[in-house]
Amino acid sequence: MLDAATTAQLKTYLANLRTPVELVATLDDGPKSAEMRALVETVVEQSPLLSARYDGHADRVPSFAIRRADGTAETQFAGLPLGHEFTSLVLALLHMGGHPPKEETALLDSVKALEGTFKFETFFSLSCQNCPDVIQAINIMAALNPGVSHVAIDGALFREEVEARKVMAVPAVYLNGEPFGQGRMDLSQIMAKLDTGTIARAAEKIAAKEPFEVLVVGGGPAGAAAAIYAARKGIRTGVVAERFGGQVLDTMGIENFISVQHTEGPKLAAQLEQHVREYDVDIMNLQTATELIPAGADGLHEIKLESGASLKARTLILSTGARWRQMGVPGEEEYRNRGVAYCPHCDGPLYKGKRTAVIGGGNSGVEAAIDLAGIVAHVTLIEFDSQLRADAVLQTKLRSLPNVDIITSALSTEVIGDGDKVQALLYTDRNTDESHRIDLDGIFVQIGLVPNTEWLKGPLTLSPRGEIEVDAHNATNIPGVFAAGDVTTVPYKQIIVAMGEGTKAALSAFDHIIRH
Repeated sequence: MLDAATTAQLKTYLANLRTPVELVATLDDGPKSAEMRALVETVVEQSPLLSARYDGHADRVPSFAIRRADGTAETQFAGLPLGHEFTSLVLALLHMGGHPPKEETALLDSVKALEGTFKFETFFSLSCQNCPDVIQAINIMAALNPGVSHVAIDGALFREEVEARKVMAVPAVYLNGEPFGQGRMDLSQIMAKLDTGTIARAAEKIAAKEPFEVLVVGGGPAGAAAAIYAARKGIRTGVVAERFGGQVLDTMGIENFISVQHTEGPKLAAQLEQHVREYDVDIMNLQTATELIPAGADGLHEIKLESGASLKARTLILSTGARWRQMGVPGEEEYRNRGVAYCPHCDGPLYKGKRTAVIGGGNSGVEAAIDLAGIVAHVTLIEFDSQLRADAVLQTKLRSLPNVDIITSALSTEVIGDGDKVQALLYTDRNTDESHRIDLDGIFVQIGLVPNTEWLKGPLTLSPRGEIEVDAHNATNIPGVFAAGDVTTVPYKQIIVAMGEGTKAALSAFDHIIRH
């Protein structure tokens, strides 16, 4: 079940257990139960503080619970936590065994103070890079608070339940039987939904901060690089971000990050944050900027936040990045996460054996179609242009797949559904103006990016596409305000380019400070 290297690594991690932990499996005679039993047996062999039973009575088979030996806490996996979820398994064992989570003390205290009964269920897929954060966060809650329980459910293994509950995107979280949230959430975000006082306390804390020399707005690759280079200059540096890591968190495979042959977005995002935290940088996560007020007589720029707080700084580096572009057609928003999706890696397994479409013929679209072709019954790739724009090697691979159709010169016009889920896509042939209907179950949109600059309209000069206009030194039209990354007019939206631009912006901000 686990190779020798992984088993040895697991044994090393489990040396951090402090108290006994029991694994209680609910199995039948099926092959998945046999695999789960083998996994449980391998795990418990790695520590004398672990034990196993196979007489569980959980609702889902196969499944296993990770239970503190004194019975005070428990979390469950309905499915094999391998792939992206193997780390979730290891952390669940450690946290149930008394190893402290790596979260802020105040946040953990707020989890312990929650009153009530919170029965969480999270549907995941093993190929989903967003799911582990959610599962690990709720598992921490279950380990700390006896009122919290959690079952992580592999949607591919329990397809009947997925169909019955109409789960069409993962991670999908239910609380006490009702929908709670979809998509990536960390512990802070989950607690903010459960305890509204969390937001007010964070805003009060932020509002009391002294002005920064450099304030970076955005925590993606550009923002992380800017923060590191600014902090290395010994000046007071802060980062305020809606989610640290930015769009990298939604990127699966990364194969062109020079000197690193392969990595994954969430892993790189975690490494970025770890690197930034090695310096004296004040990171304020889960904060959305809503307004920029240029410096007045005091020489300080101000950033207002959605929470009601505001921050001031001598210089700003705007690196708020970009988000997936939507089709903007009727039905798209209505059926978002109900057949309209934006992450083929996360949600693809939910469409096994079904018919899907991919909108977009660039690299992202073609890569999505190739990945989906190995899972779903059929893929139709739809491109607005008269030809695909993806790299030649990707096009060659795509055209070799027997269950893929390619339609070019097509304008998507409407998403059709039955009120619960997607049923079809309408498009117009741009050569003939004829309208066509494709019956399908899922639509994956991959048509590029939109800069996150709506909140900046007015004080800053933006391009017709909404990007922040910058010069060779990353300076904007406002003295002391710089910008970097996908949010700017700099061409080629690549991680490595964003990092370089963030570095330039930080050096330019420092130069501005010492000259003024």
